Amino acid sequence: MKAVILAAGRGTRLAPVTDDRSKAMVPVLGRPLVDRVAETLVAGGLRDLVMVIGPDDDEIRRFFTSETSLDVTVHFVVQEQRLGMAHALNLAAPWIEGAFVLSACDSLKPVDHVEALLAAAARADGALSLMDVAPERVCLAAPVEMDGEVIRRIVEKPAPEDAPSNTVSLPLYCLPHRVLELLAGQGPSARGEYELQDAIQALIDEGSEIVGVKTPSRLQVSTPEDLLDLNLRFLAESPGGRVPETIPDGTLIQGPVWIDDGVTLGRSCRIGPDVVLERGCVLGDDVHITCSMVLRHALVPDELEIDGQVVTGE
Repeated sequence: MKAVILAAGRGTRLAPVTDDRSKAMVPVLGRPLVDRVAETLVAGGLRDLVMVIGPDDDEIRRFFTSETSLDVTVHFVVQEQRLGMAHALNLAAPWIEGAFVLSACDSLKPVDHVEALLAAAARADGALSLMDVAPERVCLAAPVEMDGEVIRRIVEKPAPEDAPSNTVSLPLYCLPHRVLELLAGQGPSARGEYELQDAIQALIDEGSEIVGVKTPSRLQVSTPEDLLDLNLRFLAESPGGRVPETIPDGTLIQGPVWIDDGVTLGRSCRIGPDVVLERGCVLGDDVHITCSMVLRHALVPDELEIDGQVVTGE
């Protein structure tokens, strides 16, 4: 079974982090976000990936060609214009032979949830990842109506009064090939967009059994604050973190911290706790930094104090 990862998004809400890279390539403890997402799919037994990327994302090609440690085969499909999920999936369709998994590149789910989704799909025609959300967030997603575990209706971004429940579909799906044929025949929705959810509803209306699998949590990266939170969550689960063998005179490190190779540290700095430094950043002398990330190309001047920030090269 192939897994399709949608990785063409620019990530404008993540700016300035994404000023010089795509959302898929923002760092999570030394690895791109999309590599972390792919890792959860590999853990579920999926190693044949189709990745939809932007036309100028040479970095993601380079990473998956020569740097990733995952045992995967990746075929790249270029989305010249960013016209949404359904458009991206249509572009990937020629490389999909049967049932497939579809995942966004910016949303991490637990590995056991991915495994449960695949198991549920194996006993039905397809499966959707679901989560209960607060009522005020329902209209921002695709809520579903269910009969037991079977999904009867799915609606993309409805008005609050039209939402069938507060259980919404997350961007992780296991779907039959038939949905691609239905998607190709769909017209624009009332919002003027081509919706994957409309094709899923057409699949249900034909009689396909699509089931839902709930997860209590997911980690979504939409803003710099989300990125910091995700990195610190991973750091808390990484015993000892990562520190260089050689530390400049007078510099003290209080873990947990994660310092990539290729980070330049100044003298008499105080680093940590809860700090992530990406390869290519430079810290001056007497810098004090806690609960923060410093990203590549950032030059931190002497004697600066940083707390609770994502520092970029801008």
